[in-house]
Amino acid sequence: MTTLLMLEETSTTLVEALNKEVLQLLQQATRTSERSCQSVADRICSESLRICKESQRIQDSGDVESWAFNLANHRVDQCIRYYKLSSERGRIELHSTLSAIIYRYISVPHAQTSYQARLSLIEDFLQNFYSEAINAFRRENQMATNFQPRTSLELAEYMAFTERYGKRRIPLRRGRSQQLIILRAQTFSKQQPPETTVDIEQATEAANDNDQAWKNAPVQRLREEILLQSDTPPEDSLRERVVDELMSYLKDKKQADCADYFSLRLMDLPASEIEELLGLTSRQRDYLQQRFKYHLLRFALTHHWELVHEWLGIELDKNLGLTPQQWDHLQEKMDQSQTKLLQLKQQGLSDADISQALGLSLTQIRKHWSKLLEQAWELRNLSIG
Repeated sequence: MTTLLMLEETSTTLVEALNKEVLQLLQQATRTSERSCQSVADRICSESLRICKESQRIQDSGDVESWAFNLANHRVDQCIRYYKLSSERGRIELHSTLSAIIYRYISVPHAQTSYQARLSLIEDFLQNFYSEAINAFRRENQMATNFQPRTSLELAEYMAFTERYGKRRIPLRRGRSQQLIILRAQTFSKQQPPETTVDIEQATEAANDNDQAWKNAPVQRLREEILLQSDTPPEDSLRERVVDELMSYLKDKKQADCADYFSLRLMDLPASEIEELLGLTSRQRDYLQQRFKYHLLRFALTHHWELVHEWLGIELDKNLGLTPQQWDHLQEKMDQSQTKLLQLKQQGLSDADISQALGLSLTQIRKHWSKLLEQAWELRNLSIG
């Protein structure tokens, strides 16, 4: 019996269990009415199950149920994050996130575009993209063509969808792929006439002359917030902390070329462009990529595992992101010393205290813990491809 047929036979039970969990999570995290929470829960569950049915990779995994719960929980987390930001700060966060992705792709052909002029182009582009996203949101959820988010939770749901929609990977030729919003931005830029640069720069200068109008206009106020975020990234951003710590780690390990490679990867550059900028052949770039992956794993599983796991939302108090079945399986595979190590870690003891309790050196403790984290990593990957 195929996985798809098994899913169809148990769909009622799965839908009920999934819907119950998602609804409970939304009600616990928000102050929205049960009716609104139920509507959002229905859409999240429907999307997660649709992806499970349409993905051959998920069907081949043999664990469709875990996939469905993981997908749904991920979408709930995104939705709640925007809900907690509130309407205004959520819009700014979304606008800033998408602006950062497309910034280098927005320009006028055969013209040097100033920083302020490029921001104006980004504003124009994103207004159109938001319209496209709301239409896609309605279409994919089979909603009325005039649907508009009414509650704070519905607005958060739409903003979370818009971020995912923009980041979707679109397959291209020769096995390459690109994010949808970047493809849209590239098309938008090609359609801009050269005269646009002059017009936008003149408009920007005029806005600077009228400082009060600049401050009062909502869109321009939003632009100010984006500029502020671009110049001074929030210190409490987990992603920024992970990037900074990884960069420091690579430099401490005398891996400057890996740090350069990582910087270019953060810009979402294709392999050919990375090779050109670093002056590498395809073989040399492949070797550098493998060396970077080695250090990335060392960083994630040994040196800064707590920070990385917190960023991924798979902290120790959340069973390292494992499902109950996976967590039980991990504990069954552990030997007595690993079990004791895990218990002491869960109690919050330092490596020095654990070393004394188990009679092992600090190096041995870290090696055993890294191996256990690696086993958990492999178990998580079994359920996601």
